[in-house]
Amino acid sequence: MDADTALPSRALTVTTSELTPPRRPLSLAARAAIATGFVLAGFLGLVGLTLSQANKERALNALHDRLQNFAIAYITNFDVNRYGRILPPDTSPDPNFSRPGSGLYAVAVGEKGFHWKSASAIGRDFGFLRQLPPGVPEFVGPIDTRMGRLYYYSYGLALDAENGKSVRLTMMVAQTEDQFEGGNTAYRRALVIWLSILGVMLIVLQMLLLRWSLTPLRKVASDMSRVERGDSEQLDSQYPLELTGLTERINAFITNEREQRMRYRHTLADLAHSLKTPLAVIRSQLESTAGDEPARRSSVLDQVRRMNELVAYQLARAATSGRQTFASAVPIAAHAEDLVQGLEKVYAAKNVLCEFEIEDGAAFYGEQGDLLELLGNLLENAFKWAGHRVLLEVEMQPQPGRQRPGLRMSVEDDGPGIATDQIEKVLQRGVRGDERVQGHGIGLSIVQDIVHAYQGELLVDRSPELGGARFSVTLAAS
Repeated sequence: MDADTALPSRALTVTTSELTPPRRPLSLAARAAIATGFVLAGFLGLVGLTLSQANKERALNALHDRLQNFAIAYITNFDVNRYGRILPPDTSPDPNFSRPGSGLYAVAVGEKGFHWKSASAIGRDFGFLRQLPPGVPEFVGPIDTRMGRLYYYSYGLALDAENGKSVRLTMMVAQTEDQFEGGNTAYRRALVIWLSILGVMLIVLQMLLLRWSLTPLRKVASDMSRVERGDSEQLDSQYPLELTGLTERINAFITNEREQRMRYRHTLADLAHSLKTPLAVIRSQLESTAGDEPARRSSVLDQVRRMNELVAYQLARAATSGRQTFASAVPIAAHAEDLVQGLEKVYAAKNVLCEFEIEDGAAFYGEQGDLLELLGNLLENAFKWAGHRVLLEVEMQPQPGRQRPGLRMSVEDDGPGIATDQIEKVLQRGVRGDERVQGHGIGLSIVQDIVHAYQGELLVDRSPELGGARFSVTLAAS
């Protein structure tokens, strides 16, 4: 057996990416909802953190003031006898100082080993307390102690004795952190709940606003569906300012596409109608048995030549692109020079001089082939009938509020010109090859069709400078 034939055939491998359909992009609403959710979460988080910190600072200041007031209340109740002995207070500013384990403590230390505790502080270790100089306050917390974490306020003072001496005393009032943090925890819990509710409400409101904001886009899609079904000719609703440019261009695109389709249909109908007569003549000549053979041959050739001209003309009409919503700028000067160089060779015997007056940057917004057909036919007609001079003028015509400027082209010659009574026939739309005016061929009909396709205007009059015919093409700004 041949080694090549013994090899197994390769199995067809299909990658996972080929089987997996492309992922559909997120909708505008989903993108906005996700972005809004992240931004809102970050914003509400910062708001919550700021409010929580502000509440903690407020609570800490309130605790400082509370402990300070308790300390002052105790200090006013301390006294010194005539022997310089400190007499402890017999009342407390708050019942919690009398209840053991309440978390609110009062301690005083002084000279000669004086040490006093409130009933709530009995059995508690306050070895961390130090004496302060008179008039010096101290607020500390939270600190770790054997009783847990504490906040305390202490104040140093000097009590005047009856013998004229002063006795130093340090008064301290303390509170456990649990009581302080309990209020903060409740506040943070309530803050989280209310911010969460507010966040959900804002997201729902954002979705409603987003749905309302995207209504014009859904209206555009709905109107496009109506156009596709044939229920409407164009997007005819009122749209916001931001969508006006888009809808106008869509309407222009729809109009251009519809005109192009109608142009093809009319071209085919005109071609079929135009070929009927020459085909009937050829058929009659071929079926006729009488008559001179050379004459019949000449008649058939004339009809074939005429049919060829008709086909060329109708195909040129069908190839015209017409006004386009999205078209690049085709520079005119370079193409005009190429056309004139070719025509100067064809009409070299006439020694025609073609002069240019083309504005810098002049451009044609459309298909390059349409520009060549339009400009070529006008120049060829001018060269054909000119004596010795041809003038090409091109100028742009900007218009406020329009993105693309208008265009005006004129071709003049010093020939015999066109009689006034013949101008209307020359500009008559739909002129076929078998109905054209003497002296002006099929090219002027093509020019007229191209100008009409671009929603322009073609005027024929007499050149004030050269004395011959002047063909002026004007295309509006868009």
